Amino acid sequence: MEKRWHILEAPEGKAAQLADVLKIHPVLCKILVQRGIETYEAAKSYFRPQLSGLHDPFLMKDMYRAVQRITAAFEKNEHILVFGDYDVDGTTAVSCMFRFLQKIYIPENIRFYIPHRYREGYGVSKEGIDFAGENHITLIIALDCGIKSADLIRYAKLKGIDFIVCDHHLPDEDLPPAVAILNPKQKDCPYPYKELCGCGVGFKLICALSRHLGLNEADCFHYLDLVATAIAADIVPMTGENRILAYYGVKQVNENPSPGIKALIELSGLQKSEMHINNLVFVIAPRINAAGRMDDARKAVQLFIEEDYTKAIEYAGMLHSDNDDRKEADSSITEQALSIIENDEILIQRKTTVVYQPHWHKGVVGIVASRLIEKYYRPTVVLTQSGEIVAGSARSVPGFNLYEAIHACRQHLLGYGGHFAAAGMTMLPGEVEAFSRKFEEVVTIQIEPAQLVPVLTIDAAIELADIKPVFYKIVSQMEPFGPENLRPVFICRNITDTGYSRVVKEQHIKFSVKQNNTTISGIGFNMADRFSLLQSKQPVDLVFTINENEWNGEKSLQLKIIDFRPALN
Repeated sequence: MEKRWHILEAPEGKAAQLADVLKIHPVLCKILVQRGIETYEAAKSYFRPQLSGLHDPFLMKDMYRAVQRITAAFEKNEHILVFGDYDVDGTTAVSCMFRFLQKIYIPENIRFYIPHRYREGYGVSKEGIDFAGENHITLIIALDCGIKSADLIRYAKLKGIDFIVCDHHLPDEDLPPAVAILNPKQKDCPYPYKELCGCGVGFKLICALSRHLGLNEADCFHYLDLVATAIAADIVPMTGENRILAYYGVKQVNENPSPGIKALIELSGLQKSEMHINNLVFVIAPRINAAGRMDDARKAVQLFIEEDYTKAIEYAGMLHSDNDDRKEADSSITEQALSIIENDEILIQRKTTVVYQPHWHKGVVGIVASRLIEKYYRPTVVLTQSGEIVAGSARSVPGFNLYEAIHACRQHLLGYGGHFAAAGMTMLPGEVEAFSRKFEEVVTIQIEPAQLVPVLTIDAAIELADIKPVFYKIVSQMEPFGPENLRPVFICRNITDTGYSRVVKEQHIKFSVKQNNTTISGIGFNMADRFSLLQSKQPVDLVFTINENEWNGEKSLQLKIIDFRPALN
């Protein structure tokens, strides 16, 4: 798919000043300035994150009230339920809080609850509150959910159950009647960093409780491998506190992971590799998410609270198996969905994709929607049947408000929810065709033509001669990468093939390219159909990231090609 290349700019004066101070390549200083790092002190905090840079947890609105309510529960021997969502953020948050409370309180008085994705749905559930009532629980700590559950928390209050809400989703005007609401996104919350994930908010409550009880602060940091996994999986900005927590969390994953994380690493075949944030995003997180998608997410919590490594391996094996099932369903449904589109001229020409098969697995329709956008870059809805109801997930392209478009189709829906980039909806089977037509009509009116062409954002132009170990070392020190701190993407112009580039495994290109007197190799995945452009010997412009390749114990730098096209001389 043709992409629009967009090369970022930065004020040259600021980049030059930073280069004078840091004594590193000016291109790297330009990228730092683009990311808001303009002084020596800012660069020091960025390259050398310190746990001392974390904010005081008591700056968060209601933190003192939350701590008071929990310590009162301890004094009265109350039963406490730790409640969380079924995704990575929710299950890791529950695991951290459960483990911490079990250490400092009566273990028999602590329970956890993860709602079933299909029977109970997202967030606080009536079933969960009823479970609490039946088990004489008088305090629920909700993690990664609760901010939009005003009615259910009122219901709990009528049953004599108090709530502490630890959430990071945007609050509505109608706030739940909880004893305490910990959410930096509340309008009147003075907490300096607003982008914590749900597990991050729970971690701040652990820190506050720990300080209040006079415990060793270092004990809180035992959970950072799980916190880093949540940050990686929840696609929150890799800035501020998230960067500090992720940096030390990845360090813990490599040096002293909890039995659950260690077991997942072993079953993924990564035990001999150095783990990076990328491994958490693409290897560890999908296995955790698969539990809720394919079966029951409680086993993810059981994995992370397990201290016996032999038992942890058993739970990890269940998640690993769920993930295999998820991959098989994902691959099969994506193939079927692409076939439906490719065999329908009307669907191919549309500005939206809506596909429906009643037998598709509900747990992977959101993933399939994302896969379809990789091929047909447009707002996409994938639907399946759940009982008598059609249910589905929608995904958007950057810059287009998907939620508003679905809201405009509400006459065809039983229910819907979501945000700018992703949403879910339910409808009657007889409404699928009408919804599909209306969605196409609404999107066609609202979407800008440019939004239907993917943008490839490029940080900076460099020469092949710039790509040296010292340059790569600084790029590596910019980790952990994530939103607002992505791995730098470079462009190199007027590159020619050495004659040694070749197609490998019939799909990929193994590049061997040169510029002036510098030669370097690279890999371009799924680019074999464009090999003739390279063979033409005409100069090309290459867009790539830089990584390290290890072969027979030897390490060398290589390019990971993202895109290439004829050079613009």
